[in-house]
Amino acid sequence: MDRHDQQLLRALQRDSTVSLADLASRIGLSTSACHRRVKQLEADGLISGYRAQLDPQALGLKLQAFVEITLTSQSHEAMDRFEAAVATFDEILECHLMSGNADYILRVAAPDLELFDVIHRTCLARLPGVSAMRSSFAIRTIKTWGGYPV
Repeated sequence: MDRHDQQLLRALQRDSTVSLADLASRIGLSTSACHRRVKQLEADGLISGYRAQLDPQALGLKLQAFVEITLTSQSHEAMDRFEAAVATFDEILECHLMSGNADYILRVAAPDLELFDVIHRTCLARLPGVSAMRSSFAIRTIKTWGGYPV
């Protein structure tokens, strides 16, 4: 990966809707060279997809919760059951296997505390093999994720 590829990745993380012509112009490449490089970055797996970044506040999701999960067992089967169950709930936005005190950390968004309680009862409480669950709520977002440093 050379500096042109790094510039392409940085630019696409900021705005993946930019036209190839504009992208090529910013990077200092021809449109065809830029297109070839982007296609190669996709083929190599460095670009895994393109998504719209939605504003949770505009969607009415004012509450961001981070839920630490501890399982009763860290057996392969217990973790597989838990992870398969997590994948079935759209309300769980992210799930990370962790080191440290918690086995997993989940991120959940809800309009308010009352609806978080509904998600807690209908989703989180149904996850298999959970021995402890601790929720923390974001008071305010200081910095949102803007992409990987390339």
